[in-house]
Amino acid sequence: MSLSTAPQVHIWTRAEYHRMAALNFFDGRRVELIEGQVIDMAAMKSPHAVAVDLVHEALKMAFGDGYYIRQQKPFVISDISEPEPDVAVVPGSIRDYATAHPTVAALIVEVADSSLSYDRETKGSLYAKAGVAEYWIVNLVAQQLEVYQQPVEVEEGVYGWGYGLVEIYGTGEAVTVAQVGCKVRVADLF
Repeated sequence: MSLSTAPQVHIWTRAEYHRMAALNFFDGRRVELIEGQVIDMAAMKSPHAVAVDLVHEALKMAFGDGYYIRQQKPFVISDISEPEPDVAVVPGSIRDYATAHPTVAALIVEVADSSLSYDRETKGSLYAKAGVAEYWIVNLVAQQLEVYQQPVEVEEGVYGWGYGLVEIYGTGEAVTVAQVGCKVRVADLF
């Protein structure tokens, strides 16, 4: 009697992912490690790039000293996940991360156009699973800000997690950043 098994997906670890990058395996491509899979990131169009910069500036003003605003840099979630969010607000300063990427964030922001569903479902579930208390999606399609708070386990979540509170803000409104209690005008993000 022969045993037959279905093909298995190899789950890459962060160490393997970093070794592949060191060997130029990705050859200049923009990739990130999500739950053991190496994901190609979409090319960034001009509105996306401008929004990332605008979010960075707005959050730098809102958070001030004691926080470092990182753009498109690794954020360690687990041994098999190291996404590169568009913007991550992490405690401390630049030099605090000279030897290791951050593992906690006060706020993570993704700017979304073609990646909107992915950012809502996959990234949202991943960040909630990591315990990120506040996650924003700057929705370029609808010109609105989606604010996700209160990570909770949910059956329908891609990774078994989601957010219990979701609020949508238009460009004429302002949102209060939970961590610091400061307001950010949504129009400043677009």
